[in-house]
Amino acid sequence: MSTLEANASSRTLHVESQDERIGPAHARRRGGGPGPAAVWYLARRHRALLATGIVVGLVGVTAQLAQPYAIGELIKQAGQNKPLSASIILLVALFCVDGGFSALQSYLIGRAGENIVYDVRMLLTRRLLRVDLSAYGKQQQGDVLTRTVADTSLAKIALSQSLAQLVINGFTVAGGVIVMFVIDVWMMLITLACLGIASAISLFLARSVRRAAMVNREDTSQYGSDVQRVLSALPTVKASRAEDRETHRIGLLAWKARNSGVRVNGLNALFMPAMNVGTQAALAVVVGVGMTRVTRGTMSMADLTAFVMYLFYMVSPLVLFFLAIGQFQQGRAAIRRVDELTVLPQEGGVLDRMRHKSRPAPAKKSLSEDKDAVEFRDVRFRYGSADEGAETLTDVSFSVASRGMTAIVGPSGAGKTTLFQLVERFHALDGGSILIGGKDIETMPLSTLRGLVGYVQQDTAAMRGTVRENVVYAQPEASEEQIREVLELAGLTKVVDAMPDGLDTELGDQGSGLSGGQRQRLCIARALLQKPAVLLLDEATSHLDSDSEREFRETLSKVSSRCAVIAIAHRISTVVDADKIVVMADGQVQASGKHEELMKRNALYYRLANSQLQAAHSMSHTPEVPQPAHAGPVSAADAAGNSL
Repeated sequence: MSTLEANASSRTLHVESQDERIGPAHARRRGGGPGPAAVWYLARRHRALLATGIVVGLVGVTAQLAQPYAIGELIKQAGQNKPLSASIILLVALFCVDGGFSALQSYLIGRAGENIVYDVRMLLTRRLLRVDLSAYGKQQQGDVLTRTVADTSLAKIALSQSLAQLVINGFTVAGGVIVMFVIDVWMMLITLACLGIASAISLFLARSVRRAAMVNREDTSQYGSDVQRVLSALPTVKASRAEDRETHRIGLLAWKARNSGVRVNGLNALFMPAMNVGTQAALAVVVGVGMTRVTRGTMSMADLTAFVMYLFYMVSPLVLFFLAIGQFQQGRAAIRRVDELTVLPQEGGVLDRMRHKSRPAPAKKSLSEDKDAVEFRDVRFRYGSADEGAETLTDVSFSVASRGMTAIVGPSGAGKTTLFQLVERFHALDGGSILIGGKDIETMPLSTLRGLVGYVQQDTAAMRGTVRENVVYAQPEASEEQIREVLELAGLTKVVDAMPDGLDTELGDQGSGLSGGQRQRLCIARALLQKPAVLLLDEATSHLDSDSEREFRETLSKVSSRCAVIAIAHRISTVVDADKIVVMADGQVQASGKHEELMKRNALYYRLANSQLQAAHSMSHTPEVPQPAHAGPVSAADAAGNSL
């Protein structure tokens, strides 16, 4: 491992260790006041480097403040015909110290800023990857991306460069004012009167910049969210001929962000003219009054030269000071937006992660055959609060054997996919319990639970990267032999062998480069490589053709002899071989049993299955399955509209 990689790894581990401390304390601080907490907490960890940079900058400023005085002394010595070598050497030394320490200060402050933004981004990444899915679903993904990338960059500027500029330039201005008072009090009072008016205007502009910057960040996030929304569904946009409508919609948001951005830039642009007017007025008055006093003999030319030079030296720091205020105000708006992401509810909760932190996940990936693999006991769940609608699941109870295949069928909206998400603890139960191998999943560390359960979701989640990276995603240490085994089980061996680079073939976003069925089989291979004790398949055969489905049914037969397989299926052909079929409707279990039993005694299952059986009968002329007497006639609507 290189030194750079080692440092990055060490810093990542350090940020992760801080995450537990940030969680509860952060929430308490948020409750106690309106100010941000987590970002400032991380920034304070780099205060030593920031302080060093500021001290180095102050040394350079001190050398800079001494330069006008040295030049004044040089003028005096020249007027008195004294040797100038010592004064010239001192002046050159001051120039070198000023330049060298200024460069070192910029490097140290820049390094501190990069460290801060790295820590903040690592904190955000860690917390976003562990975020509660219900809370994350309420966020706009484009806005989350904007906060994570753009807002953290603004926060870096505010917490490093702007703070340093405020201190260093503030010190420069204060030092110059003191020395100018020493040179001539009366002229300094005149200067302060001119600069005071300009400073008051600049402070007013700084407050306006902060408010305008907050609006601009929100407008920019809305624009980014809408762009992300459209690009994620680009084929649908094209198929719907919605390019012009979406261009107009996004254009309005872009125009809104443009207008608020113009306002921010306009307010920022007023800083320089406001300060220039004040300094130019001060300079005109100082030169006029100073020359009058020199001609009268009440002030020496050397003192006037030094005073004017200090005024010149003070102009740039004063402008930079107020510009830094404006930058800092914009950064505060960004910091608040970043901070809001750090308080999103975490999956399992901080205390839960701390409780199980020292417990390693068990190496055993199988369950005892004398216990049920999964047991649902009076499970209740609803999305949202009690006043937002009926329960999605109501008193769901059934068990799954440690070996074999269990199928869950029912009409759309029956709660089938929700059951799988509850097993994975993507959501918290409202009532009842779910047991894996006889243990309540709420008492298990998430890493242990998800090591025991493999999940192939309904929307195939292939990602950008190589085929190999997609397959080993849940099991990075897998061997070539293990990879080839699951590819064979999933029916992907021929597909991968036909690719130009085999397992190292690059796939695009969302697995582009593979067909829908191939992506689905890729996700199945990924789950099988995990060697789970329980395999959840959410309509895993929906994109497979007849031949591929037949091969996959053989795969399921092999896999189910080693672990429990629970499959949500909409095809009757997938269901008929199941050891157990659970029929769900309206969030409840209606019946369970084998295919033949349910066809005879459950009307809902008969209606769901019969539409496909009739279609198969019309194509293959197989005998029609007799309709149970209690099931009632099957209407055309039932046959066409019902699916498993």
